[in-house]
Formats: sequence, structure tokens, C-alpha cells
Amino acid sequence: MSIKENKGHEPVQKPACDTGPDKNNMTRNGPSHMAEGIAFNRFSESLKPEGERICYDPYAVRFISQDTLDFSRRNPDEARKRWERLNSSLPGVYNSIVARVRFFDDIVSSSVDEGIDQIVILGAGYDTRAYRIEGIKKGMKVFEVDHPVTQSVKTEKVMEIFGSPPDHVVYVPVDLEAEEPGLRLTEMGYDRACRTLFIMEGLVMYISPHAVERILSFMAKNSGAGSAVILDYFPQSLVDGTCDLEVGKNLRKYVEQQGEPIKFGIDDGSIENFLSQRGFSQVRNVTCDDYKRAYFHGKNENREVCSLFSFVYAMIG
Repeated sequence: MSIKENKGHEPVQKPACDTGPDKNNMTRNGPSHMAEGIAFNRFSESLKPEGERICYDPYAVRFISQDTLDFSRRNPDEARKRWERLNSSLPGVYNSIVARVRFFDDIVSSSVDEGIDQIVILGAGYDTRAYRIEGIKKGMKVFEVDHPVTQSVKTEKVMEIFGSPPDHVVYVPVDLEAEEPGLRLTEMGYDRACRTLFIMEGLVMYISPHAVERILSFMAKNSGAGSAVILDYFPQSLVDGTCDLEVGKNLRKYVEQQGEPIKFGIDDGSIENFLSQRGFSQVRNVTCDDYKRAYFHGKNENREVCSLFSFVYAMIG
């Protein structure tokens, strides 16, 4: 079912992963709960009129469980109440998530136009950029790296949509918390001499500092001239529990309830130094004020964003 096939049944928007009844008890033994929630956000935003939506993903609905969609359609009042409760406790989170999708989309599109050779999506989840962004399919390889359990669900959905695996996408099953991604990437055809765009959307905050260091080190030592990375991060105060913002306390508690606690953060004002010490340059830090100004104007000017979400684009080397 595409967005146009939604047949008028519009689910209530909801941030992160409030995906229906009894979902909070889902463990990490199954596919990522957060991945489905982020897909739901993309789906919800995509239902808005073209001049109002911040991002657009025609495939997002295909990565949402039928139980979740049915629950929203059959219980609209309860779904609306859940949305209102979440929006009240996590103000601006939904809008920052869809702004993140848009920012990453814009960077990917411009990188493709500028002749990037290959793309590596780390912690790919239900990312659909390899299938929906113009120009990616023209001889470019996209490596989707993710936990085997989540990735198996992803590939099943891709088969349902397209009938066969797209030739330009390489699926690389890796537990990024426990394994070195570089070895598997190389085995699957990754070319360390190529100009590469690495995508880490909604990833670094959910893996350990050691895993983050390992991934950044691989990028710095194994990518061609002109390579770059885009990622997003939370402040360190969310990790250690010292954030004095109510939304921060609620967000930290919320993701813990989903089984995916925040493990990694960056001290305020230190992202440039953090990345430069690890082999990155030309660091562009995008704050909530920056993406609010870039994307939320006109009909969207009153949409609140969350100050805890920051995005980064940096060159490697």
C-alpha cells in the first residue's frame, strides 16, 4: 500500500515509537521498535499537503505493522489521546525527527548530484533513501548496515514492494554494538578508495562510546578523498541524567521504556572539537534554531522543535 492507497484512513501522528497497543514490552530480541516508530513519523508527515509537509516518503507505510495501522484506524479516539499525551510530554520531538529526515535527504540529494561514488547507511533500520531519492540508482552502490534481525524484516518488506532485491543495494548484517563493520563491508564490496557518504541517522545515541569510536575510526581510515558523514546526536546531559529540561527527562525515560536507552552524547559546544580530533574537518553543526529557520515557515512557522536534536555534516580528512 502506498500513501495514495491509504483510502482516507489517516492515522494520528505520533513521535518516535508509540506504535499501538502493548508495544512497550517489545524486547531488543526482535526488530528495532524505534525503526518502526520513525517510519510512522515519515508516513504521517507524508500525508500532509505538498506545500506543508517537511519530508516525503512514499514507502514508509510499508514498514509499519498492520496491527499498528489497524489500531489507529479502528480506535481513532484512543490513538488521538495517545498522540496528545506524547506530544505533551515530548514537545517538539516529532517535528525535530521529520526535520532530521529532510536535512539528511537534502544532503544525500546534493551529494548524489555532486558525484558521490557510494553510500553507506549505518544502523539503516527502515531507511528508504536508496529507493526513493532521485539519482541513487544510476550505477551507485548503497550499503545498508544493520542488526541482522531488523535487517531481515527490512529485506522482506523490500521484496514485497519491489518483487526482488534492488541491484544497487547491498545488505550488510552487522551488530554495530559488538562487531567491526569494516570487515563485513569490505567482504560485501565496499571500496575504501571511493568517495563515500556515510549516513548515521538516529544511531550514535543508542550505541556505546566504544562502538561510536570504532565506527568513526573506520570512516577516517577507510574512505576516499572527498568523503563525508552526516549524523545526529544528543547532549551528554541526556546520557548522564543531568539534563534539566523536562522534555529531556521524559525523552530519556521514554526510550528506556522502548528498550533502546541513550548511551552516547556530546557535550554542548564540543562537536567540532570532538570530530576534528578523530580525523574530520569542515564540521557543520545544525542546531534546532538552524533547522527551524530552514524548514518551518509559512503554515509551519508555529510548529515547535526540540532543542535536544542537533545534526552534523562533516568532511572526512
